[in-house]
Amino acid sequence: MLVFSAICPHPPIIIPTIGKENLEQVENTVLAMKELEKELYASQPDVILIISPHGDIIPEAFSINLNSEYVADFEDFGDWQTRLEFFNSPELIAQIRSITENKLPLILISNQKLDHGTAVPLYYLTKHLKNIPIVPINYSFFDYEKHWQFGELLNKVITKTDLRIAVIASGDLSHCLIKGAPAPYSPKGKEFDKELIALIKEQNYKAALKLDKDLIEGAAECGFRSFLILMGIISEYKHETEILSYEAPFGVGYLVANFKLK
Repeated sequence: MLVFSAICPHPPIIIPTIGKENLEQVENTVLAMKELEKELYASQPDVILIISPHGDIIPEAFSINLNSEYVADFEDFGDWQTRLEFFNSPELIAQIRSITENKLPLILISNQKLDHGTAVPLYYLTKHLKNIPIVPINYSFFDYEKHWQFGELLNKVITKTDLRIAVIASGDLSHCLIKGAPAPYSPKGKEFDKELIALIKEQNYKAALKLDKDLIEGAAECGFRSFLILMGIISEYKHETEILSYEAPFGVGYLVANFKLK
């Protein structure tokens, strides 16, 4: 049973111990994540399924991290104090593996440490869900249509299980919005972000599959495949799309969107 779904950015700079004096430049994102946390808590999920672009990506297969316990820290970003611990949901992982068998390649991996694409959203969204199990999923380098199909398969599991499932698609938009951004500046960045957000607002998700590939690649994004998986799930439900925030103070597009089920 799906009870919550959202798109979240994952810049480590929104972690207070990392962002420090720069935190006010991402204030809208921080406030939106705090608002999203309230929505997630109110949905009372049993499991969080989180899709990240920065885990152990296997080009020719989707993957699930089935380590029994997970650690999220930010030592790679200079924060040696913040540490979160989670555990998995063997039941949900088994159900996902069963339904994808012979349909799409899925590999089970094991890694105790969570990547920042997973850790940053969970830092904000699990403030009051300390013992919530999670299922960390990594996308592949398959074509966009297969990511949508993977979302549809995940939804078959979600609709059949008695567990209350929350789905978080982690990802940033363009990385080339201004000069000095992580990727060389390109006008395609702004165009991509504008078009994608418009499609999300309109719930015209299938049109995302038809976006120009040169535009997508030129935007230097990292979240598009995560979002397509979520779209493959959420397209089956009546919902409202709420854009809680979008900003790009450092040349990377940070989008927080809530797909509110009716």
